[in-house]
Amino acid sequence: MQINLINYFLRTATLNPERIAIVEGEQKISFGQLRSQSVVLASDLLKRCDCLNEPIAVYLPKSIETVVSDMAITYSGNTYMNLDVKAPVERIHNILKRIKPRILITNSQYFSLVRDVIPSDLAICNIDERVIGKNVSEEYLLNRLSKLIDTDPYCIINTSGSTGTPKGVVLNHRSFIDFTECSIETLHLGTSEIIGSLSPAIFDIYSHELCMMMALGSTIVLLPEHLSAFPMKLLEIMQKENVSYIFWVPTIMVNIANMDLLSKIALPALHIVWFAGEVLPTKAYNYWHKYLPKTQFVNLYGPIEITLDCTYYIVDKEFADDEPLPIGYPFKNTSLLVLNEHNHECVPGEEGELCVRGTSLAMGYYNNPEKTAAAFIQNPLNTKYPEIIYRTGDIVVQNERDGVLLFKGRRDTLVKHLGYRIELGEIEHVIVNVLKIVNNACVVYQQQTKEIVLIYEATNEISAVEFRKKIGQQLPKYMIPTKYLRLDKMPMNPNGKIDRLALSKQI
Repeated sequence: MQINLINYFLRTATLNPERIAIVEGEQKISFGQLRSQSVVLASDLLKRCDCLNEPIAVYLPKSIETVVSDMAITYSGNTYMNLDVKAPVERIHNILKRIKPRILITNSQYFSLVRDVIPSDLAICNIDERVIGKNVSEEYLLNRLSKLIDTDPYCIINTSGSTGTPKGVVLNHRSFIDFTECSIETLHLGTSEIIGSLSPAIFDIYSHELCMMMALGSTIVLLPEHLSAFPMKLLEIMQKENVSYIFWVPTIMVNIANMDLLSKIALPALHIVWFAGEVLPTKAYNYWHKYLPKTQFVNLYGPIEITLDCTYYIVDKEFADDEPLPIGYPFKNTSLLVLNEHNHECVPGEEGELCVRGTSLAMGYYNNPEKTAAAFIQNPLNTKYPEIIYRTGDIVVQNERDGVLLFKGRRDTLVKHLGYRIELGEIEHVIVNVLKIVNNACVVYQQQTKEIVLIYEATNEISAVEFRKKIGQQLPKYMIPTKYLRLDKMPMNPNGKIDRLALSKQI
C-alpha cells in the first residue's frame, strides 16, 4: 500500500541508481545522485525547522535545483510550494502572507529580488550559502515519514484569486498516488518514458511529471520556458533527447501547428501526447495527428482543485476542423455530477454545471476557509451523510448517444444579451476555428454598456465591417460582436491561459 510518494522513489532509485532522472541542458543527474542530494538538503531543512506537514516555499527557476528542493521537502515530511520567479514581487508577498511557509529555499540572485517582502520570521535556505555539516540519515527521515498518512498534504499550488491574492490549493499524497495508478492502468503509461517537461514548476502538470519520475523511472527533460516563444528550438531539443511523452497546455501546440513546424522536424520517439488546461482547437489536433499518426493523443480535463484531471478522452477517430474534441469519461475512482441551476441532476443532452466527487479532490484552499466552503460543498443529491463535491463552474453536456462529455464553456462566460443566452466561447470558436479569421481571440461582455467585445491577436488591423460580414455567415445577429480591439499579443496568466481579467480592464 502506497502512503507517501517517497515510497515510489525509493523503489525506483534502488533498482536504477544509474538511470538519468533529470536533464537540464548539458547537466544531468541520476536517480542515485538525486536521492543523495535530496537527503542532504532535507537534513539541512530540518536543522532550520524540525516540522512535519508544514509548507516550505521554493523561489527558484525551474531547474535541477528545484527538483532536488521539492524532493527534499517531501523527504522531510513537509509540503512544497513552488513560487513563480517571474511574478511581481507584490504577488509573492501576498502568497507568503497567506500561506505562511516555515522556510524559503532560494539562491542569492533570487533572494535579492524578494528580500524586502519576506516576513521576518521566515527561515531562509540559500542554496548558494549552505554549509554542509553533519547530516541525518535517510533511515531517520523515513522513520519520520512513517508518522504520516496518505491524506497529508504533498504540495500547494497557487491559482488566481478574485481578490488579487492567489488561492493556495492543497493536494495530498493519496490523490497523486490515485492519479498515477489510474494513468498507468487506463492510459497505459509505461516505464522509462522520456518526458518533455515544458510546464512551469508552479503547475500541477510538473507535479505529475515528478510522480512519473518517482513511480515509473521516467527521465524528465527540462525544456526552458522561454523557448515557448521559439518552438523550433523546443522541437530540436525534443528530437535530440528522444522525448517520448509530453503533457502540455494547448497554446504551444497551436503555435507549432500554425508555424507548420512538424513538417520540418521529425519526432519519431514521441508516442504519447496529453493536453489539458484549455480547449485545443480540433484544427490544431488534426495537424499534429497528421504528422504523428501512430502517437496516442489524450484530451484531459480538470481544474487545479481536482488533482491533475478528472476526465480523459483518447482521440482515436477522425474529427472535422470545426467539430469540438470531447473531454470524455471520468477516471476510475472519480464520480461526475452534472447539475442544473436547481441542483438537480441533468439528463443526457441537458447542459449543466460539472461537479466532481472522489479521491481526486483537493483538500481545499490553505488558510482560506471562506473560499473553501464556497467551492467544496455538501453533495446536494446526498442528505444522508457528509460528502464533499467540488463545483467546477464549467458547463458540460453528456452526449445522448455514447455518454461522452462535451465542454460547453465557463459558467461565468454564459451571458444574457438582448434576451438571448449566449456562450462567449462559441463566438471565439467560430472566429478562430471555423472562419479562421485570426489565430487567437477572446470575447468578453461589458455589462454596463451591454456590448459583446472581440479582442483579437493580429499583426494588422481587421476592419469591423469585415469581421461582421464573415461572422454573420455563421452566427445570428445578436451574437455578432459590436466592438473590436486588436492586440499584438494576448496577455497570458501564470497558468498559460488568456488572462480575461486583464483584457476586461483594457476595454
